[in-house]
Amino acid sequence: MITRLAEEERLSGAVAAGGFVWLAGQVAEDPEADAEAQTADILRQIDALLAVAGTDKRAFLSATVVLADIADAPAMNRAWDAWLDPAHKPARMTIGARLADPRWKVEISGVALAPGR
Repeated sequence: MITRLAEEERLSGAVAAGGFVWLAGQVAEDPEADAEAQTADILRQIDALLAVAGTDKRAFLSATVVLADIADAPAMNRAWDAWLDPAHKPARMTIGARLADPRWKVEISGVALAPGR
């Protein structure tokens, strides 16, 4: 069974199937915020999506972080480190790339285990 969560016009915020949850790229609700605040907002959104899928960040297996300016990595890492459960660190890749909205500084996607799915 496939469950689509937080559906929008062109995509689902997450898709759960086969015991996994795949997150679409999540961006901040306030595109005018700095990179640290955008990251914290995105991580709250990820927590909410994972909860709807019946899991949480302890089951977050892999994350891809895209920064519009790689120089924002320290700011992103401050928010990441405040959110991270040190006993359950996901694999993570961080890259720099242009994002669809020039106001966005951070976009995060990933995969989590959802045992009840």
